[in-house]
Amino acid sequence: MSGFLDTDIKFLKGVGEARAKLLSSQIEVVTFRDLLYYFPFRHIDRSRFYSIEELTGSDIPAIQIKGRFISFRVEGEGVRKRLIGVFSDGKRLMETVWFSKIKQFSEMYKPGIEYVIFGKPNFFHNAWSIAHPEVEVYDPEKPPTGFRGVYSLTETMRKRGLSTRIIQTIVSNLFEHRQFPTIQETLPGQIIERYRLMPLQEALRQMHFPTDVRSLQRATERLKFEELFYVEAHILRYSMERGSKLPGYVFQTIGEKFNNFYFNVLPFQLTGAQKRVLKEIRADMKTGRQMNRLLQGDVGSGKTMVAFMSMLMAVDNGFQAALMAPTEILATQHYDSLREWAEPIGVRVALLTGSTRTSERRKIHEGLLSGEIQIIVGTHALIEDTVQFKALGLAVIDEQHRFGVAQRARMWSKNTVVPHVLVMTATPIPRTLAMTVYGDLEVSVIDELPPGRKPITTLLRFDSNRMEVDRLIVAQLREGRQVYIVYPLIAENEKLDLKSLEEGYKRTCETFPSFPVCFVHGRMKPEEKDHQMELFVSGKARIMVATTVIEVGVNVPNASVMVIENAERFGLSQLHQLRGRVGRGADQSYCILMSKAKAGGDTKKRLAIMTETTDGFLISEADMKIRGPGDMEGTQQSGLAFNLRVADLAKDGQILTRAREAALAVLRGNVSLLAQGCTPTEVRQGDLEPIPLSPEEVSIIARELTLRFAKTVDWSLIS
Repeated sequence: MSGFLDTDIKFLKGVGEARAKLLSSQIEVVTFRDLLYYFPFRHIDRSRFYSIEELTGSDIPAIQIKGRFISFRVEGEGVRKRLIGVFSDGKRLMETVWFSKIKQFSEMYKPGIEYVIFGKPNFFHNAWSIAHPEVEVYDPEKPPTGFRGVYSLTETMRKRGLSTRIIQTIVSNLFEHRQFPTIQETLPGQIIERYRLMPLQEALRQMHFPTDVRSLQRATERLKFEELFYVEAHILRYSMERGSKLPGYVFQTIGEKFNNFYFNVLPFQLTGAQKRVLKEIRADMKTGRQMNRLLQGDVGSGKTMVAFMSMLMAVDNGFQAALMAPTEILATQHYDSLREWAEPIGVRVALLTGSTRTSERRKIHEGLLSGEIQIIVGTHALIEDTVQFKALGLAVIDEQHRFGVAQRARMWSKNTVVPHVLVMTATPIPRTLAMTVYGDLEVSVIDELPPGRKPITTLLRFDSNRMEVDRLIVAQLREGRQVYIVYPLIAENEKLDLKSLEEGYKRTCETFPSFPVCFVHGRMKPEEKDHQMELFVSGKARIMVATTVIEVGVNVPNASVMVIENAERFGLSQLHQLRGRVGRGADQSYCILMSKAKAGGDTKKRLAIMTETTDGFLISEADMKIRGPGDMEGTQQSGLAFNLRVADLAKDGQILTRAREAALAVLRGNVSLLAQGCTPTEVRQGDLEPIPLSPEEVSIIARELTLRFAKTVDWSLIS
């Protein structure tokens, strides 16, 4: 089978040398197999005809209309030359437009003959038109019937004469080829039977040529399941092998430091969510396997306290702990908090950043090596080769998406035995995305805010409301509060109609002359940026004008107003992160989204969601549905990259859950699929009954994993 499907596409009827080059360069279809898996992105019911008067709105899918051409004319010169046909359905008129092969099309289609045209209508210059429509003579004896796929086509493909109809024809030629093989199953029979999946061969045919809606649904579900099954098998296998190769320190006791802090120093009562997560971390660090846990929690949910108390578990068992943050400001703020909590119980905490003086750095290096320093907080400076520990037992990585895989791994390699790892993020990750992108990590969620926090009031305003916004800012400043004003650009840009920090700083100084203003942006030298940040943190500056550099790493409880200019330019997750800079004290806080009055559909959705909820997980789910999983912040750094042809992480959560369950059952039942010496009990998820497979089925799964994920894990990074 593989020999046939690996045949060059140029040898398929209807393709040839020129079209093969076009398919290869435009959509990466090189072989028969590539074409077989080049699925339509949508299917339409070709048994229905639309009338021109039905066309309304701005987002009409491809449709078909029956009628006659009234006339043709050629307009423009050179590259602007185009053929325009006037088409009537018997009641109204519309235009059809061709930008290439003008002579051929003008001779091919004749006025008076009844045709069916198919394509996506656009409303342009007060008239409906379809560019490069598919056109066929209407045969009342053989009218269009059933569902037909619509394939993604580039503009170059359209101009070169390739249409959905032609793609369909060559796909049909592939299925009808006399040597077309019986497609070998890629899933075990027990999986197909247990989850009632359509056989692969039938699913492939139904995806291209569905006989009815139900068959198309079943085919789509089968192919999504298969795709997600192998993604999850790959991630789970990686996690099992990683667990086998990376034994962890055993933290047996909850000792004197932890108990002293919990009963005598803890400044507030832990939430139920914090207690639950601490129990999960405690259970991990008792097993003898290295903990590799992702801690998700909204801004202000108390992740730092959980991290500190986890560090005390390490200290009580004779080990050191480290916390690495992405910015010096954030590292310093963590250090101040941890030192305040640690000093009463006799735990020594140190700070190491790029700004640490050489003499102090030397003392810190000595203290870490001797074990005198029990907790170290720092930036990338912690992963320098000169930083060595006596016994690093726990590494905490804050805002982990800001660090690459290799950077995080350098922290892990500080010991011969890899320390327990806790990675934290205030950017909530949708459950389906966390199961895939971070599938090698156990996931803990703090989904509860400390008592007494007031929800941030989020308002959407336009330039016409500017005076109202200014009045709110003045009122808050007079009450002693502080204000952030965030801009998307540093300097004015003629090509973009956006407000800039430079003009914003000038306006802010003029509008609020009684209040000191500081400013921060990404092009500033680190020492100047830190100086400006310190002005705001200390309260010497009452207003900070900034770009998104303040998205992470500024904790000023006195700040009560966040104004985001051109909010329509930001994604939901970024807006949520910026909003999280306020609301850190007990006072009512405000986030004001300044936007253009005229905004597109997705923009309106984003901004509406921000005003309706402060729940970061609801926002992250909505963000993924709008933007797609590939654009979510941080996902490209996971080291487990994959492309999905048919599955959609934003919509296919139920299929993903079943596929993960099946993958885990297969790995538990077939140790030969794992690295030598690895046992499937290394992943502690559920109590699924293993599914043993035949040697042939094991071979098929191993082959598919190799084909789909040729990029293997680089163990040198983590061992």
